[in-house]
Amino acid sequence: MNPKTMRPSNFTGTFLFFAALFTLGGNISAQVLYKPTPIANPNFGDGDPWVAACGSAEFNEYYVNFRWNTPLVNSGNVFILELSDANGSFMDPVELATDNTKNTNFNFNFRFTLPTDTRGDGYRFRVRSTSPAKTSEVSDAFEMYYSNFNSSILISPDGSGNIPSGGVVEVCNGEQVTLAIHNVPNADTYQYIWYRGGTKLPETGSSITVSQSGNYLVEMDYGATCSGSAETLSNYIEVREGSSLGIAIQTPAKTALCEGDVVVLEANVSGQGLNYTWFKDGAAITPTTVDLHTYSVDASTAGFEGAYSVEISGDGVCTERSAAISMAQAGNFTVSMENEEAILLLPNKTINLSVSSTASPATYQWYKDGVSLDGATAADLTVDEVGTYFARVTQTGGSCASISQDSETTTVSAPTNFEVVIAPATGYSDCTASNITLGVSNINAIAGDGSKTDVTADLIDSFSYQWKKDGNDLTGATSKTVSLDTNADNGEYSLTAVLESFIVTASPFTVLLSSDETLDITASNLVLCSLSEQVTIATERDLANDTFQWTRDGEDLEVATSSFMTDQTGTYQLVIFQNGCPLLSNELLIVPLDETQITVDAPEEIIFPEGSSKTVNAAGGDSYQWFDTNNNLLVEGPSMTFTEEGQYLLVAMIGGCEVTKQLKVTLQETFRIPNVITVNGDGINDLWVIPNTYSRNKDVNVLIYNSKGEEVLNITDYQNNWPSSSMSFATQNMVFYYMIKNAKDVLKQGTITVIR
Repeated sequence: MNPKTMRPSNFTGTFLFFAALFTLGGNISAQVLYKPTPIANPNFGDGDPWVAACGSAEFNEYYVNFRWNTPLVNSGNVFILELSDANGSFMDPVELATDNTKNTNFNFNFRFTLPTDTRGDGYRFRVRSTSPAKTSEVSDAFEMYYSNFNSSILISPDGSGNIPSGGVVEVCNGEQVTLAIHNVPNADTYQYIWYRGGTKLPETGSSITVSQSGNYLVEMDYGATCSGSAETLSNYIEVREGSSLGIAIQTPAKTALCEGDVVVLEANVSGQGLNYTWFKDGAAITPTTVDLHTYSVDASTAGFEGAYSVEISGDGVCTERSAAISMAQAGNFTVSMENEEAILLLPNKTINLSVSSTASPATYQWYKDGVSLDGATAADLTVDEVGTYFARVTQTGGSCASISQDSETTTVSAPTNFEVVIAPATGYSDCTASNITLGVSNINAIAGDGSKTDVTADLIDSFSYQWKKDGNDLTGATSKTVSLDTNADNGEYSLTAVLESFIVTASPFTVLLSSDETLDITASNLVLCSLSEQVTIATERDLANDTFQWTRDGEDLEVATSSFMTDQTGTYQLVIFQNGCPLLSNELLIVPLDETQITVDAPEEIIFPEGSSKTVNAAGGDSYQWFDTNNNLLVEGPSMTFTEEGQYLLVAMIGGCEVTKQLKVTLQETFRIPNVITVNGDGINDLWVIPNTYSRNKDVNVLIYNSKGEEVLNITDYQNNWPSSSMSFATQNMVFYYMIKNAKDVLKQGTITVIR
């Protein structure tokens, strides 16, 4: 029905027509995609659907079932299984699986694996179709965890990795200690369950700060269902509460001792049966002893100087150590030169020398070559002359007699010479780079003992420069760099640098830039057609003024002309030597003729039934011609369609070489082997005539037996001449049996009914 010819009154029919039209043309319908639901893993037989997904490296394979209703989706539709975030949001869904093979299957399963960052209790699924674009109902929420850490967790104070002896940590006077995980990579990306004495705590992070006594441990929170399977329960840390006694050392009578002085250090806590250990500079100097609350410092003992402290421990108290008190020898101080032992004084530069001292109060006097310098009475000294310098420091106060100490000496000397090094400013390779910038890379000052000091930053702008090529000054090349960008610039470059009386010549650098010229060579043929044939290799370039070399497989051919002939296979190339660099031509590969490259997709004798045709394709050549036995050109191209019997010739070209192949075409008769002959002498169907495929073939054996199994014919090269005219037949209708075979197989067999 044509909608344009419908009467307005037929509104219902028109509506149904267009509804059907849209349905057939675009699959527009009230299609419903139902929510995906968990099912048992079919690889483990029948079972209950999963209620929580606990994935790991050892197991991570789950299935959901998905249903949708008719009509069919469009061609090319893909169903996509998506996963929400841990809170059930699909703002950024994760694609778990896709399937474009179920567009006629309204009930099928998705297989999926959990992403390794899946951890939470509110994950949901949905399925999208791409054509039409629709989204299914959202699934129920599920607990889903991928346990990518399934070893025992280790915890320690502040996550330091140092688990305390016996697993015990003391906290004093309400102080807190932080216990943290130290063996889980990216520990903050997980949630945890902390316990104290078996009681679950509200903290869920990778650390917990506590002050209450108890045994603390933690495990990975992989949800109510998955947590136990990971076996992540940590070690115990026992936290013990104690009280601090505020241990300290009473202020001694003095801390700066003269020789012979003895000072007794006394702890502010005593008489409680506590354990005491005394330390000097952090190292124990007494065994742990009950009530050892004093220690004597004797200035007569060598090395008594240091920082003294005391540590107490005992039941019900915190182990604590006092602040240290420093004991020193009065009048004893240190002096240090803040410079190297040897310094080079560069032209037009000064050097700052400096000393530091523990003397208090202190006075300073500088000396040069053993002679005091007038006015040099500060801790610093600026010098502009060579010599040997030191400072004498005097402590003028204190309980002991005033003494002086000299600093180490610093020798200030002038360089005996300089070394200037030139190098490419960027990456450079001989005969590969097409440009180069040469510049000063290092300036070294050379001392009298031959030692070198890098002074590039100090003096690179103080020298004046002149570049030379092959020993000759380059006009205008007087900066610290020179740029070269052509093969004609190749040569040996050096640099002369001058500063005051110093004239320094840098070691030369040979520049070999590549040429941007193209060199082409050609060959008359890339294939040698026979052992006696030659090809000509040549270049159009005039080589009269060039130094060059022809090579085959990298070996010099000692050819001195721009062209030559060869009957040798190999890779040929021309090399021209320009300004110290080779200019290489393209490579030519000369190969021998390989006639086996020419192939046809048929045997030498092509047989096909009469009345049909056979197309044969050739390959491996550059061009093809097909000829009949009279040398008539039939077809040019890789394909030939045969319809007639005969001898044919294929002529193929490889390069400039000709390859020929002979083909024979034989038509196969289409009539069947007769099973009835009439030997009545009318000249029609008097003989048993079989197809040419089997007759007149010396490789085919024809056998005929009578009904008694007696052999009446056994012949090769059968001439379609049975039965002979001399044969007689006893009855009106006689049945014979035939077999046609070759050396290996029976080709045909059956019966022959002879009617006379």
